[in-house]
Order: sequence, then structure tokens, then C-alpha cells
Amino acid sequence: MFQKIFTFALLFAAMIVNAIEKNDKHIPYQAPALENPSSWTMVVVPDVQTYTKLIRNHGIVELMTAWMIDNRENLRIQQVLFTGDLTYHNDKSDVVKNQNDLISNEQWKAFSRMMERLDGELPYILCTGNHDYGHGWSENRRCFMNDFFPTDRNPLSRRQLIACAANAFGIITRENAAYEFTAPHPDNRKFLVISLQFAPTDKILAWAKKIADQPRFKDHIGIVLTHSYLGRDAKRIQAERYPLNKKGGNAGEGIWQKLVYPAKNIRMVVCGHIASPDKWDHGVSFSMDKNSSGKSVAQMAFNTQAIGGGWHGSGGDGWLRLLEFMPDKKTIKARTFSPLFAVSPSTRYLAWRRDALNEFTFEIE
Repeated sequence: MFQKIFTFALLFAAMIVNAIEKNDKHIPYQAPALENPSSWTMVVVPDVQTYTKLIRNHGIVELMTAWMIDNRENLRIQQVLFTGDLTYHNDKSDVVKNQNDLISNEQWKAFSRMMERLDGELPYILCTGNHDYGHGWSENRRCFMNDFFPTDRNPLSRRQLIACAANAFGIITRENAAYEFTAPHPDNRKFLVISLQFAPTDKILAWAKKIADQPRFKDHIGIVLTHSYLGRDAKRIQAERYPLNKKGGNAGEGIWQKLVYPAKNIRMVVCGHIASPDKWDHGVSFSMDKNSSGKSVAQMAFNTQAIGGGWHGSGGDGWLRLLEFMPDKKTIKARTFSPLFAVSPSTRYLAWRRDALNEFTFEIE
């Protein structure tokens, strides 16, 4: 009898897991909530270029940012990270049917307007991607980010901003910047976030390491935000074919060897960049490695830009990565949620990704 009950329980549990992984509409929807009321949340927004380039997709970003503000208190949202490729083309004036409605300057204006909702409401950190440089192939370091996102744009981010490096033209911008913030009680840890441009040069990596090595940050939890770092195989990208890489820009392995591995306090790297049309396992990956001090470093790629119709589809179906920092000061729970699907009762069963790539727990002790 016991064996039959045990067997039934196993089969029932397997059915539940299978249903959750398939986003079964018969599984009751649960709105995002903290597992522990003393936890807090960091939100990761994947590459937004396809939202930006197509007017029809702008409303999805508006919904995503509105959702963040609506949930900042119950999820205790402290920080929002954007993984780069803020535009489809930084400086190109052609419109291609079914690919982009807006030319480059219009794309920057559109993304700037969409971000106004967060200004003064939540701190956010941007990094630049390969699409944010040159004309269309990262031919050079020309980038219009500073025209639309100067250092003093969002007062909440400005309070956290502690350093910026000069860009390739000698102008101080947020292309390479460092931010400091303190987690809420009872965590109270201090965090250092260093945002790096796409394909950072040795000079920029040396600048970032100098900041990370400052005595005042030795007990901080360091996080590196950069566009291209981890591949879909969860291994660091060894080399890339973009002109900026050929001109001295580092790929993922170079960033690891020259900055992340030797720094004693960098405990996490967040990136985007990788993707394939409607293939989750081509845009999401995760790995853990030890740094030179034997500390665990979590490395996470999260990019859904090609989910929901490929390169010129919905832009990513509104997916966000929610990172819940638990009060034990070491455990982080990663979940993947779409405010777009959650907004309607008829689609809420689709609002969570429950597979192992998108819902997991890790530790940075």
C-alpha cells in the first residue's frame, strides 16, 4: 500500500513539474512575490534593440517599466540592470521594411522616452552593446548614449554613481561607469556595480580593476555588467569578429582574465548579447567559477530579444530576470517573468518560465 501511494506521489509530482515547465494553463497563476519578506530584488532587462527599433513594440517596454514601479515595494526592487544593445543601429539612416521603423537617432530618442518612466522612481544602470557603436557593425567607438543618458539624468542613479572613465574621444560618459549602493535592512551589504562598454579595451579593464581594488571596496559585493561575455554553452566567449574586437576590444575570456578573476571582490557578471530565433537555450546560460581568492563568481547571460518571433518579432515578449537576494547574505534565487503575459488573465499561465535554465538558485558565499 505504501509503495502504491509513494509511486502515485512521484507520478503526481512529475505531472506538476511537467505542467509548470510547459506553462500549463491549468496551473494557478501566482503573482511575483518575495520568498522571504526580508529579501530584496535586482531586475535584469535583456537586450532591448528590437523593442526600440519597431514602434509597435514600444508599449511592451512601457508595460515592463510600469510593472517595475508598481512592484518596487512588494519586491523591494533596489536596482535595474540593462544588458546593452539599447538600439538596433547607433548611427544609420536606412529604414528596412519589417526590420526597423525608425532610423538611429529616432531609436535613441524612443528608448530615452521609454526610460523616462524610471527616472526618479528606480535606479538603473545601462551598458552599451555592439549595436550601440559605429553604423551597424561596431566599426568604431562612436556612440550617442551620452547625448540621451548623461551622468545626471536619473537622480537615483546619479546618487550611486562614483566614477566614470573617459570614452575613446576623451569625454566622460556612462559607457564605463561604477556605481555603489547599499542593500536594504537586514542585508545591509554594500554593492559595487561596474558597467563596461562592449568589447572593453585593456585600458578600460585596468581602470575597472583599479576601482575594484580600492581599499574602500574590499568588502563590497562586486558585479560586472557588460554586453558580451558568456556564450550559450555557458563558457566565456574567447574571441569575436567585430571590428572593435579586432582593434583591441576584449571578449569574455579577456574580461575574466584581466578583471574578474584577479579582483577579490567581483562575485557576479551579468551580460546579454547571445540569441537565436525562439530558442531559449541560445540566449540564456549560467556558470560558476572561482576567482583568484577562491571565491565563487556567478556568470549569467540573459537575452530574450529573439523570443517571440525572431530578430524582428515582439522584441522579447516582455521577459525579465528577477534576482532575489535572500537574507542569509549568500543565496540568490533567479526567476524569469513576463509582465506582458501577466497583464491579462487569459495569458497569465504563460507569465513564468519554470525550466532549469530560467528558474534556479545559486550562492555567492
